[in-house]
Amino acid sequence: MRFIFFYVLVLVSGFSFSQETMPVSSDYLSDNVYMLHPASAGIGNAGKIRATSATQWKGVANAPGVKTLSFHNRYGTKMGLGFAIYNNENGNNAQIGLQGTYAYHLNLSNRGNQFEQLSFALSLNLVQNRFDTSIFADIDLLDPVVANIKASDTYYNGDFGMAYHKERFFSYLTIKNLFLTTKTAGQLEALNLRKFLFNAGYFWGNERLLQYEPSILVLHDPYFEVTTFDVNMKIYKNIERSKLWFALSFRQSFGGQNSENWNYLSPIAGVNYRNFIFAYSYKEQLGNLSIAPKGGFHQLTLGWDVFVKKSRLAACPNINTAVYY
Repeated sequence: MRFIFFYVLVLVSGFSFSQETMPVSSDYLSDNVYMLHPASAGIGNAGKIRATSATQWKGVANAPGVKTLSFHNRYGTKMGLGFAIYNNENGNNAQIGLQGTYAYHLNLSNRGNQFEQLSFALSLNLVQNRFDTSIFADIDLLDPVVANIKASDTYYNGDFGMAYHKERFFSYLTIKNLFLTTKTAGQLEALNLRKFLFNAGYFWGNERLLQYEPSILVLHDPYFEVTTFDVNMKIYKNIERSKLWFALSFRQSFGGQNSENWNYLSPIAGVNYRNFIFAYSYKEQLGNLSIAPKGGFHQLTLGWDVFVKKSRLAACPNINTAVYY
């Protein structure tokens, strides 16, 4: 029974992983919104270079891990371009992906002291998925599912996004895995793994004391019939030449093809020093339902803001990048 359970788990997780591009994490709270929402490409007053390294279940062999490197910037008055490369590993699966994004930003305000913007974007992804078939060395390959598993697959995918910002309010709507309905990795039938995300929040406070940014994120996955809900609070504190900030995120899942729902708690801490950003985030599953090893999820984010332009008035930090000299 233990072998059968492992066998089924490997097949199911392998197929679903091979169809995905990037997992949806809490990295958008570390000023790395672009990796989640394509409409944020070039949305602010600076070009943003971001690098992340994430590991799960530290000390466990073949544990999931993700590394990303991205850059996006505004060109002209309306166009934003973004590029990213990522490496996503999960057990016997590994992915290398390239992402390119075109965004169009439309200014809706006729007054120079008010910020209002509507954005549209499309990302295209080229992904190479590799699967270690050596784990089936001792299995009779009469099963057509196992027999058709390939060591590697290359495929494309896409994301579509919209964003609306008005002064200190921000919102994003993103459809991920837009085109992925074709067979890959030995599937018996085509899959449609689209995901729908909505993210919104508001920024306010006294820059001499504390500033606050509550937000929510809703993710709906029709294929697995799961909806997850993030409730977040982010607090900023300006100190001389830097900005310190702390975020706390609670994620709860609902529905699904089984009766088990998951919840996570993610504290995130960071500092903006001049035009550099350093952040550390940790995610831990709550409750006693987990079958995964303990150890949580660790992520380090490094960033560099370049080509910084004059800040817009009354807008959230994702729009207004400040350089502290």
